[in-house]
Amino acid sequence: MTDLTRFATWCEIHAQPAIWRDWAAALDVAALRAWVAAQAVDEVWFCGAGSSAYIGEMVVAALEGGKGPRLRAVATTDLVARPRAYLNGRRVLMVNFGRSGNSAETLGTLDLLDVLAPDSPRLNITCNAASALATRTAAHQRVIVLPDATHDAGFAMTSSFSTMLLTALAVFDLSTPESETKGRLETVSDNLQRLLPDIVAYAGSARRPDRVVFVGSGALAFAAREAALKVMELAAGQIPALWDSTLGFRHGPKSFVCGATDIWVFGSADPHAARYDADLVTELRAQFPGSTVTKIGPDGDIAVPTENWNIILPVVVAQVLAVVWSDALGLTVDDPFAGQGTLSRVVSGVKLYPVTAT
Repeated sequence: MTDLTRFATWCEIHAQPAIWRDWAAALDVAALRAWVAAQAVDEVWFCGAGSSAYIGEMVVAALEGGKGPRLRAVATTDLVARPRAYLNGRRVLMVNFGRSGNSAETLGTLDLLDVLAPDSPRLNITCNAASALATRTAAHQRVIVLPDATHDAGFAMTSSFSTMLLTALAVFDLSTPESETKGRLETVSDNLQRLLPDIVAYAGSARRPDRVVFVGSGALAFAAREAALKVMELAAGQIPALWDSTLGFRHGPKSFVCGATDIWVFGSADPHAARYDADLVTELRAQFPGSTVTKIGPDGDIAVPTENWNIILPVVVAQVLAVVWSDALGLTVDDPFAGQGTLSRVVSGVKLYPVTAT
């Protein structure tokens, strides 16, 4: 494995434990929870595009059945395309995620809210203090600007993704007392700091597959979605990647496996779900001897805690793998689509169509 420290993306992945620890001390969870409670809404929507949308999916799945308002993940790519199907008079709290805070769908969402739901409260979480998410005002709004270090310079979202996710969990996981959120963030930080050397060693010894699959249950299914995206992005599409739930994978998507397809199962900390993970691992190893099937979890081939907020840790494994494979393909990790003009760090080329109140 070559020296990967020349890439900003690699350094941003490794900066995550320190970022989370420092952020744990700075984040005022008590004030944020009090503000959320004061909005007196029945629903909270987690909104973003691409990886920022997957944050919402992970948060909602992780907190399923918990206290407080109903939680829902609504991608801004859906909201902007069909605004009246969503913004139909309900007063909900809109949590908007954005690394740049300036993507076309972010701007479109803010415009739609101004017209169709001006009284809906907004909690904007962004890595860019100069962005529209940070600077545009609204009647009922709170803004969380993450540390500058989370505003990734690389193409792929890494520390931005993880820190926005952990921030949302700290605010909305009401099963964790306010007094314990700092300690929980520090624990996740310590876990990654301890595991990173082993994750890097594993990535350095793993083969570069022709295609990859990531699966998991609950929040880990959506962690698998982010993992698959990281590989496809940093491989510039040269390593096709699929994601699914542990039980959903058999229902057709398993047909994706052929030749040198490697599979990662994100193992649940829930004892019931873990049985299904273990059964799938056994089945896949028997059916696909040409594939390497790796379990990442509490009792996995790579022993990673996945309970509570540790759901972010399997994603970091995929971040590391994606960088190693991108470099092995001869790509520029920080800009794998350089010279192609097809994808960019901040999505562009979307024409926004305005809506009116009536």
